[in-house]
Formats: sequence, C-alpha cells, structure tokens
Amino acid sequence: MNDSAQATDLPVQAERRIGKYELIRELGRGATSVVYKAYDPFQNREVALKAVNPEALGDDEYGCRYRKLFIAEASLAGKLSHPHIVSIYDAVAGPEISYIVMEYVDGSTLERYTHIDRLLSLSRVLEIIYKCARALDFAAREGLIHRDIKPANILLAGEVDIKISDFGAALNTSSESTQITGIGSPAYMSPEQVREQPLTYQTDIFSLGVVFYQLLTGRLPFLGTNNYSIIYQIINVEPAPPSRLRAEVPPAIDAIVMRMLAKSTCERYQTWSELAGDLVDAIGGARTRGSESVPESEKFDTLRRLAFFAAFSDVELWEVLRLVRWQPVKSGTVVIQEDDIGSSFFIIAEGEVEVRKQQRALDRLGAGECFGEMAYLGKQKFQRSASVVAASDAMLIEIRAETLPRASELCRHHFNGAFLELLVDRLSAANLRLSQLLTDSKVSVF
Repeated sequence: MNDSAQATDLPVQAERRIGKYELIRELGRGATSVVYKAYDPFQNREVALKAVNPEALGDDEYGCRYRKLFIAEASLAGKLSHPHIVSIYDAVAGPEISYIVMEYVDGSTLERYTHIDRLLSLSRVLEIIYKCARALDFAAREGLIHRDIKPANILLAGEVDIKISDFGAALNTSSESTQITGIGSPAYMSPEQVREQPLTYQTDIFSLGVVFYQLLTGRLPFLGTNNYSIIYQIINVEPAPPSRLRAEVPPAIDAIVMRMLAKSTCERYQTWSELAGDLVDAIGGARTRGSESVPESEKFDTLRRLAFFAAFSDVELWEVLRLVRWQPVKSGTVVIQEDDIGSSFFIIAEGEVEVRKQQRALDRLGAGECFGEMAYLGKQKFQRSASVVAASDAMLIEIRAETLPRASELCRHHFNGAFLELLVDRLSAANLRLSQLLTDSKVSVF
C-alpha cells in the first residue's frame, strides 16, 4: 500500500468496479499492486481493495515469489479476527485480475510519527506498542510470525486505535509448504532474520522494538549508508538507549526497549505476555499525575487478571472494554441503594464493597467478584434487594444489561458461564454458613 514504485494500470470495468466492489478512490500504488478505497454493496461497508498487477504475477524473475505472497495473504481471509489486526474479507484470483479485500481503516500509518518534529507523547507510544504486542501475540498463537513489522504496516486511527496490516509476508509455522526467505525491511530485521536462521515470534518482538525506538526518538536504532552497513550494526552494534535522544524517556522504558532489541533471543523477551506486563507497568508510571483517565492497556491488563474473565479470550476482552464503564468510587459511597430499580451489574476491579440489608452487613466482596448480577440474569430492570457500599476506595466495572445484546454470541456465552460459576460458589458458601449455624445452634442447646 505504501510502495512508491509505479505500476501499470489494472483492468477496471467502465463503471469503476472490480468484481462486486464499487471503487471510490485510489489510496496507494506500488510496483505490484494498486490499493483502492471501495464500497461493498452486499455488506454495506467501505473496504480497502488491493488489486494485483497481472504483469507482476507473470514476471519471469519474481512472478513465482509474488504469487506465493498473494496466496499467503489471501489464505488469511476470515481467519485473523482481532480488533488490532486489519481483517481480510475476501480474495479472488482470476485470469485477468487478482485482488484482496480488506478492512478499511480511516487513518494513517505510523510513518508520519517517526520524525523528530512529529513525535507522539510517551503515553500514546506506550499504548500503541502495547496493543501491537497483544495483536502479535494473538497472531503467534495462530501460528503466524509477521516478519515485516514496521511503521508503514501499522495503521493509526484516532488517538491510539491501531491496526496491524500486511500479513502477506507472514511465516505460517503450521504450514508444510516451502517458506519464502529474504522477507522484511532490513532496518527492522532481527539478527536471526538477516542471517536467514529459523525464526520464532521473537523476531517480531525485535522488529517491534525497532518501531518502539523510532517512535520514541525519531530515528532508527541501527543506521547505515546502505543495507549492508545496517545489517552489520544489527548483528554487532548496541544502540544508544532512547533516553540519550529524548531526555524525558524514563529508565523503565529504556530497559523495555533494550530488552526487545537484545541480539540474543535468550536475552530478549521470552513471551509477548511478559512484554505486555512490563508495558502496562511503564504506562502506569508515565500516566499524568492526578489523571483519572485509565488507559485501555491498564484496563485490559486488569480484566486479564480477574478470575471472572478467566475464560474470555483476548479478542473477547477487547470487546468487553467497548461495552463497560469504569467507575472510581470513594470509600463510603453508596453504589446500589436497597429497593431502587436498576439495570446495571458491577465487577470489582480494585478495592472492596460491603453488602447491606436494612443497614445490617451481610457480606464483603473484593476484586474479581461481582454484584447486582440479577439485573443481567433477570433480563430486565430489577428492584435491588440490598444496598452495596464501597468499603474502601474502589474501581468498579459497570455493565448495563441492555448493552450486552450488542456483544458477540461467544462473549455472551462466557458471561453466562462466569455468572453460573459465581452462583454455584455463592450457593456453596451459603450452604456452608447454614451448616455452621445449625451446628452452632445444636451445640448451644446441649
């Protein structure tokens, strides 16, 4: 999409269509393809359509390579469903034209933010890298190593909403077909990639580290006058910590970047989750003092740690984030008033609450537990049978019962499962308390 080389015109019908897709305008033109913004009348949505130059596929020297890359990308249609990965909807390989239809992202690539005069704030950079790490972790679990992570392949819409694109060069570790070597952009390649050694997802960690460094400082960690000198530096030279080029970068962020860029895979991050955890800690440290806004990365990490969401996949947790409201409350705040009518239920992210009936304390709940769930289970507004008061400063996750129908079927299924498990636990606890009361009463009689 971002190639600068010119391509020959592709066959387009007179009414400006390719297949069923109505072309709106050209987005980019490269040596092998043209990308259009288009409209899908069947799904009533805008899409990005990448039409491949048939002459490129028929090229004597590189045609076989281009065909393999096209097939690799086309094979992902409908498979990589993640909120931070560009979705591939459709792919057609025809005698006159071959094309891939993708999700249209109304934004720009990260390239524009790699210049010293257009750098993003530390908090925005951290959020972007965190979401990239989570998306690439999802891809790795699907057996895919991207192999070409660079700013041009990361789209930014809004403040920190990112989408990773161009999985055409991805290495499918579960495929038995011959893999294409020599893929990637030299400045972003890992030491094992430039040596053409066997690759794991850690090569993507290194490449994302290069992007991280560039977004922080406005320059690449490995510079050279040509590809050979860049490759030499990647293999042999340790880059300066980002803080030397941008004084506001704290030691914690320096440490993350340098570990991502470790030349030995043994010294690099061993898992995406480990990297994501360090990024969340750094995001908490970089947050503006006194700010009440909680970054999405911290919210996601909190959900991931709560027992209530243990069965939810990462994709479903990102979905949950779009449905809920985070509510900080001070100690003593009445969250639910007995006899009031309500349709919200709450999950405790941090702190404790006390359940009261007619001013009498019945129970105390902590992080990961929920209350008000009858509003969801009853599928309607519900009269509260007890009051709930914050027993400490707390962070609550509020979910309105009427918003859940917008969730995917699998997401709702996991909510049902979590509530069922919760009810079973509460019934078991109630039976235990009842048994203890009966035992105590018999003892007191004798």
